[in-house]
Amino acid sequence: MSERGRRPGGALRYPPKPAPGDRVAVLSPSAGAPARFPAPYELGLARIRQQFGLVPVEYPTTRAPEARPEERAADIHAAYRDPEIKAVIASIGGEDEIKVLRHLDPDILGTHLKPFFGYSDNTNLLHFLWGLGVVAYHGGAVMVQWGRPGAMHPLTEASLRRAMFDRGDWVLPAVAEYTDEEQCDWSNPASLAAAPTLEPAAPWEWAGSARQVAGPSWGGSLEIIDFHLRAGRYLKPLECYDGAVLFIETSEELPPASYVYRVLLGMGERGLLQRFSALLVGRPKAVSLDNPRRPDAKAAYAHAQREAVLAAVGEYHPHLMVVFNVDFGHTDPQLAIPHGGWLQVDGVARRITVRY
Repeated sequence: MSERGRRPGGALRYPPKPAPGDRVAVLSPSAGAPARFPAPYELGLARIRQQFGLVPVEYPTTRAPEARPEERAADIHAAYRDPEIKAVIASIGGEDEIKVLRHLDPDILGTHLKPFFGYSDNTNLLHFLWGLGVVAYHGGAVMVQWGRPGAMHPLTEASLRRAMFDRGDWVLPAVAEYTDEEQCDWSNPASLAAAPTLEPAAPWEWAGSARQVAGPSWGGSLEIIDFHLRAGRYLKPLECYDGAVLFIETSEELPPASYVYRVLLGMGERGLLQRFSALLVGRPKAVSLDNPRRPDAKAAYAHAQREAVLAAVGEYHPHLMVVFNVDFGHTDPQLAIPHGGWLQVDGVARRITVRY
């Protein structure tokens, strides 16, 4: 890797922001789900055009269900090289994006800076960009947040709009109502007409020593962090994480509490968990199409995950400040987190501020 491909010291670099009327790449670095479920994808594209005023541009693998990792990497390179493309948005997540990373040229992504939006399996690309010293955005998938049934959630739209177009600080709002249930059938376009039914959201829960800390953020999908802990190929030296704010969330795979504990245990044994100044834990998704649960079972799942996090933190970083139920994960609404961007956790004022 060239010197331009190494994470520089100090603050990470924020890419230039697009403006309404600009062209943005819509890519499928992970799963080619737009080919299988065109209805939510087309709805998301329409909102990018109509509500954000941007011009989405597709690439050969955007709707290719079986695209090889090197083909997806070629589309990423093409989007970053094109001076007319001002941002890159993932269509959706998946499960094998880590295979794409070995085909990426760090000089291209580290030189042609553009905001990247994605989460879940796209945590892979977020980490690759972080290693190049580039801020990206954990949040926003064309088929999910932009393609939400009924309408975009107002808080999600406000967050993505600020992350896409604005600079400056934003205090993350506490969410009063949410859902973690799939309430539409992507294969039936008519089901996209009705907005999801929301339920009361548990408030943020603070644990650990109350103080004010700030630093670059790092994290995303816990399952993908686990990939990187196992592969060991894209992690940076431990000192690169000193003072950063860790944020983690779990997916629709609904990993058990024992898995959550073991991933954090692995981070602790590496000496990585101890480097962070605070930990944000996303509101857990507790149901899926394959695993519906009653409200009491959902509450038990969330409680077990919380206890697993506290157990690992208690062993490896006992004074770490932890905040639970922050809405940046696989639940609705979703708030975008600048991955590598400045983030402040104020345990005294009970406030979280991000810098877009």
